[in-house]
Amino acid sequence: MNTEHLISTFVEYFEERGHRRILGSTLLPPPGDPVLFTTSGMHPLTPYLEGRPHPLGSRLVDVQRCLRTTDLEEVGDATHLTVFEMLGTWSLGDYDGPLSLDWGYGLLTEGLGVDPGLLYATVHGGDNRTDQDTASLRLWQDKGVPVELTAEDNWWSNGPVGPCGPDSEIFLWSGEGPPRSTPTRDDRWVEVWNHVTMSHRRLDDGSLVPLPRRNVDTGLGLERLASLLQGKPSVFECDVFDPWRRLVPPLWHLDESSLHIVCDHLRSAVVVLGDGVRPAGTGRGYVLRRLVRRVLTLLWRDDPSRGVGDLPQELVRHTLDHFRQDMPPGDVLVHLIEEEQRFRRLLERGRQVLARPRFRGLLTEEDLHYLHDTHGLPRDLVTTLRQE
Repeated sequence: MNTEHLISTFVEYFEERGHRRILGSTLLPPPGDPVLFTTSGMHPLTPYLEGRPHPLGSRLVDVQRCLRTTDLEEVGDATHLTVFEMLGTWSLGDYDGPLSLDWGYGLLTEGLGVDPGLLYATVHGGDNRTDQDTASLRLWQDKGVPVELTAEDNWWSNGPVGPCGPDSEIFLWSGEGPPRSTPTRDDRWVEVWNHVTMSHRRLDDGSLVPLPRRNVDTGLGLERLASLLQGKPSVFECDVFDPWRRLVPPLWHLDESSLHIVCDHLRSAVVVLGDGVRPAGTGRGYVLRRLVRRVLTLLWRDDPSRGVGDLPQELVRHTLDHFRQDMPPGDVLVHLIEEEQRFRRLLERGRQVLARPRFRGLLTEEDLHYLHDTHGLPRDLVTTLRQE
C-alpha cells in the first residue's frame, strides 16, 4: 500500500463515520500561536478545540504537514523526519475516547490489514492528581490487545498551560519473530497513533480544572505507518523517498546515516521554502538556514566541491508536488544556492577569525559569545571549524 492509497483509505474510512475532511494548512501556524512551525495537526484547529464552532461540524479528518525541530538530532534513525505528514481526526465535543480507539483499531486491522497480534496499547494509569483511564483500558481489554499502564507518558499537554488530558497510544511491532516485552521496554514497538482526550485545562499555577467540553484529537504519522505497512526498516525506505534513494546516492557518496540526514534536510528545506520562508538569522528563517548548512557540512566533509546546485530539479518538483506547493523548482534551487554561497563566505571569514592567536587555545564562554555576537559565528559552526 503506497502512501497515496493509505491517505485515501484513512480519509474515506472516517468520512464514512461522519467526519468532514478539512484542508491541511501550511507549515506556518495561525496568528498568535507561539511556535515557529506547525508541529501537529491540532495547531491549526486550536480556536475550535478551545470552543469555537467549526463551520464543517464536530467530526473532522485531515492530512497536515508538520515540522518538528525537537527531533533534529534524532533524524537519521529509522522513525524520525523533520518535515512529515500527520493523519488526524477530531471530535469537537461529539464522541469520546473509547469510540475513537474502537475506530482506530478497526481501520488498522480491517482497513489496512494489520495483524491484531502485532498491536500493543499504552493507557494513562493515573497518578496523585488524575484517575486511571479505565474506559480506554476496558476497550483494549475487550479487543484482546495487551495494555501497558503509564503515568506521565500517557498524559498529553499542549505546553505548560492550556488543554490537556489522558491519551492512549497504539504501537505496532517492527521486530523479527513474535512480539515480546512492552512499548516502554523495547523500541521495536513503534508508536503509530496517539488518541488524546482533552478533558482538562492546566492553569498558570499548575492546577487542573475540567473542561466544559471534552474533545478527542488523534494523530498518525503517515511516513512511519507507511514504512511499517510496506515492510521497510525505516521511514527513508517508504515510497515517498523512492526518487531520493534513486537519485542522491549516485550524486554524492555518503554513509547511510549521512544520506538519511541529507535527504531529510533537503526535502524539508524545499517544503519550508515552498511555504514562503526564506533563510535568515532568527526565527523560521534560522531553522531553514540550519537545515541547509547541516547538509552542506556533511557534503563538504569529504568533498568541498559538492553543492546543492547539483540537486536534480526532478527531486525538487517531486517534493513540491507531493506537498501541493506551486513554487517553481528553479526558484527553490536559487534560494538554496544563495544560502550555500553565504555559508561559504561565512566559513572563510570564520577560519580567518579563528586563526587569530586569541582563539588558538581552549575557548571560553566569553569567546563563544564574542564570536557569535561580533562575527556571526554560531557555536556549532565554531566547533566544526576547530575540528578541521
